[in-house]
Amino acid sequence: MADAALSLDPGLVQRFVEIVGDRHALRAAEDIAPYLAEPRGLWHGRSPLVLRPGSVEEVSRIMRLATETRTPVVPQGGNTGLVGAQVPDEGGGQVVLSLSRLNRIREIDLLSNTVTVEAGVILQTLQEAAANADRLFPLSLAAQGSCQIGGNLSSNAGGTNVLAYGNARDLCLGVEVVLPTGEVFDDLRKLKKDNTGYDLKNLFIGAEGTLGIITAAVLKLFPKPKGREVAFVGLPSAEAARSLFGLASDRAGGALTAFELIGRRPYDYTLLHAAGAVRPLTSDWPWYVLMEISSGRSAEDARGLIEDILGAALEAELAGDAVIAASLGQAEALWNFREVLPEAQKAEGASIKHDISVPIASIPTFIEQADAAVELVSPGARPVCFGHMGDGNLHYNISRPADGDDAAFLAQYRTVNDAVHKVVRGLHGSISAEHGIGQLKRDELIATAPPVAIDLMRRVKAAFDPAGIMNPGKVI
Repeated sequence: MADAALSLDPGLVQRFVEIVGDRHALRAAEDIAPYLAEPRGLWHGRSPLVLRPGSVEEVSRIMRLATETRTPVVPQGGNTGLVGAQVPDEGGGQVVLSLSRLNRIREIDLLSNTVTVEAGVILQTLQEAAANADRLFPLSLAAQGSCQIGGNLSSNAGGTNVLAYGNARDLCLGVEVVLPTGEVFDDLRKLKKDNTGYDLKNLFIGAEGTLGIITAAVLKLFPKPKGREVAFVGLPSAEAARSLFGLASDRAGGALTAFELIGRRPYDYTLLHAAGAVRPLTSDWPWYVLMEISSGRSAEDARGLIEDILGAALEAELAGDAVIAASLGQAEALWNFREVLPEAQKAEGASIKHDISVPIASIPTFIEQADAAVELVSPGARPVCFGHMGDGNLHYNISRPADGDDAAFLAQYRTVNDAVHKVVRGLHGSISAEHGIGQLKRDELIATAPPVAIDLMRRVKAAFDPAGIMNPGKVI
């Protein structure tokens, strides 16, 4: 921001340090370094200070001082975000505020099927706590071993279970938020019905830390499924995968809890580069689907449903081959195959990534048109398509040409993005399905969203953060 110094005054730094104590204020370069870069290495920031508050009161005091001194603050959870929302800028005048010490599970209410958690709770920790209480917390992400609930909510995280349970927003009943002024908005309610005015919590969910800092939340729990079946299916085309999804939805309804599409290229990359990856099917196919059925009634019910779906798909020649996991271990191996796809792609060199969504009916059209558009702007580039077909969200990544140069290919980042996103907009889709906007897509959002929408978002930002200190330069 215009009035931020390139570095913070030592006296001001000391005032921030006194709030959390020396032990929880990181100032040494080697201690701060992990907070200044994101997983893809696209952004590296500078900051003289990382604060790790241990209570909501400390967060409140930090924000009061930040507003008083117009000091920009960058909230950070597990630092797993993929659009640069959690990284400070290069000016050296922004304070990073880590929520990792706010990591208590405050309450599990089995009657209400809710859990109240602090922002720094790791997603996998919450999943395990729910399982120990004979409940399911369904949010599931590749980064679940390190991502934190506050970041999940701030980015409105998606993942593999959105088809059945929705995004992070759909799983949240209430929030506790520290505003830029230091005021605490306590809306930690368990109500499923509440029509008392504007739904304020949803302004903070998905806002990527630009309106306030989520410090706790009330989240939904669900009964654990009594039966779960996982199948891996080979298909002749993306159109066949779309038809299989329609068949599975009709026959299973809400019991269809995952439907993941995998292209031949990411399938092959995983077999080549992922340690321990086992070929799911004996024959190769142009497309694959990982499908999960969960039954609240019985294991026999789940098995019967998936056998019925696959039998009908094979008879109709929608599917060419299929395997149903014979054990929990095999089911986990099939899911692991899907989860390691992004990592396996790295061995093929530089890539340009897209996190898009289109109507499910338009997925085959998108793939065909996007492949053609990429070939026009970057001949020989290799589309790597996979994702959550059941909710219309594809990760359409592009590996550089096999004999290409990483730097030369990455220099085409914007050109390739523009070509792919033009196809997305033509199909009335979204250029950010689950990763957010952050720095990566901020300028494109501003340039392509309806002017009225941009104006409304800016008014909301100005109302909540008139000093402009909350995660400046992100989203809007």
